[in-house]
Amino acid sequence: MIKIPSYLQKGDTIGLVCPAGFMTLDKVQTCINTLQDWGYAVKLGKTIGGNSQNYFSGTDEERLADFQQMLDDDEVKAVLCARGGYGTGRIIDQVDFRKFKKQPKWIIGYSDITILHSHLYTNYYISSLHAPMAGAFNEEGYKNEFVLSLKNALEGKKAKYQCEVHAFNQKGEAVGELVGGNLALLAHLVGTGSDLKTKGKILFIEDVGEYVYNIDRMFYQLKRSGKFSKLAGLIIGGFSDMKDTERPFGKTVYEVIHEIVKEYDFPVCFDFPVSHTDRNYALKVGAGYKLKVGKTKVTLEE
Repeated sequence: MIKIPSYLQKGDTIGLVCPAGFMTLDKVQTCINTLQDWGYAVKLGKTIGGNSQNYFSGTDEERLADFQQMLDDDEVKAVLCARGGYGTGRIIDQVDFRKFKKQPKWIIGYSDITILHSHLYTNYYISSLHAPMAGAFNEEGYKNEFVLSLKNALEGKKAKYQCEVHAFNQKGEAVGELVGGNLALLAHLVGTGSDLKTKGKILFIEDVGEYVYNIDRMFYQLKRSGKFSKLAGLIIGGFSDMKDTERPFGKTVYEVIHEIVKEYDFPVCFDFPVSHTDRNYALKVGAGYKLKVGKTKVTLEE
C-alpha cells in the first residue's frame, strides 16, 4: 500500500530548498508570500539565494546538507523545491531517508525533481507531489488553477482534471498508480536504483528544450527498457520549446511519440496539462488515479 504523507493544516511549516539549480531570493518571494497567505509558515534553506557563483545553488555537499536538514526537521511538514534544473542526481545516493520513511512528508517539484519522485516511489513506496515550483507563483501565477491545484493537493482535496481531446489520443480507461515526470530524467534513471517500474501503472511524461531527435531517442530507450510493456495508460504532457536540427527531423514531437506508442492497446492522452509551462497540474506520484480518454473529453481523477 502506497504511503501518503499527512496533508497540511493551517500553521504547518513548508521548507523551501534548491537541491539542483540556483535561484535568487527575489524570484522566490512571491511563492513565500503566497504560502503564508495560504496559512503556512515558511522555512528557507541555505540554498535559496545563496552565495553560489555557478549554475548550482551550492556545492554537492551544501545542497545535500540543506535538503537533508529539511527532511529531518520535525517542524517541516512539506519540502517545496524552489526550482529544478540539474543536480539532484549528483546527490540522491547520499541522502539518508531513514527518518523520512518513518514520518513521510510531501516532497514537491518537477523537472529535475523527477529523480526524487521516482526514487521515493521505487525504494520506499512513498507518494510525492509533481507540482508547480516557486517560479510558477510569479507574474500573478499564484492566482491560476494550476498553482491552486498545489494548494488543493496539500489540503488533501481529491483531484479531478479535464483536458481537450487530441487527434492522436487512443481511447479507453485505465486505473492504476500514477508515476512519471520529465522524459530526460526518466531515461537518465533507467538501470539505476531510482528506476521506475511501470507494470500496471499510469505513466505521465513531459519535457522542455530538447531536440526532436532526442525525444525520439529517449522514447525508444523507454520502449526498449520495457517501460511501455503492460502499462495501464499513458499521459503525454507538454513538450515546450522544442528544437530541430538544421536538416529537419521531419516530424513534430507528438508525431514522433505517436509513431512509437500507437502499437500498444492502452489508452493514451496527448497534450495533458503537465509541463514546463504554466499549464502544470499537481499530480500525486504513486497515488491511485483513473484515466478516461473519451471521444469528447479526457479526465484524470483520484
